[in-house]
Amino acid sequence: MAIIEPPRRDVEHPQKLKSYSSSLRLWHWMNTIVISGSLITVLINSTITDDHATSDLMKSELQKSGAIITTEQARSAAHALSDSVWGVHIYFGYALTALLLFRLLLEFFQITDQKFIRKFKNAYQQYTIIKKNREIARHELAVKATYALFYAVLTIMVVTGLFLAFEDALVAYKSIRNAVKEVHGFCMYLVIAFIIAHVAGVYLAERKEGKGLVSDMINGGSNKE
Repeated sequence: MAIIEPPRRDVEHPQKLKSYSSSLRLWHWMNTIVISGSLITVLINSTITDDHATSDLMKSELQKSGAIITTEQARSAAHALSDSVWGVHIYFGYALTALLLFRLLLEFFQITDQKFIRKFKNAYQQYTIIKKNREIARHELAVKATYALFYAVLTIMVVTGLFLAFEDALVAYKSIRNAVKEVHGFCMYLVIAFIIAHVAGVYLAERKEGKGLVSDMINGGSNKE
């Protein structure tokens, strides 16, 4: 389980704690909110506003009050309700797209020693070349590799989501819609898996030598801005 625990100390200078810029902290918490909101809309549409269950409930309740409604009318109303939730899901998707672009731009303007690529490269060099503090370097490298995979999955999820959101304007590619939808859904499960692993890792780290990780992601860590 140690592999999923985010390291709190700098791989090059183990005696120092990591610091996080205000921009990175803002992205982290905004990303948390947006992804959570997006997943909640999926959960709502797969349970509470599921077309079949909702249409049956609508038809039953309306008939009890004396209204005459056909199965087709009930399904149409239920589908409209489901579409409204998907509309909210799409807006969360736009927000996620904006946050992903913000994270990519941040990589260029971030302080050098806080850039993701530099940290990944340093961890790799520490583990394979310099061979100093190898245990810390190996842990850092594993965590950074997991984050890199998360960014890749997030990118695929955003691209496929935009395709589905603008499918009416991409009629020429209608034949691949189902494949794109399946990839989008599969990426959602990977994101959920990452979230579970990340939360578990932070929880475990907070109980050990990594105590203070959450606080660091709120106040900036050792070098407060």
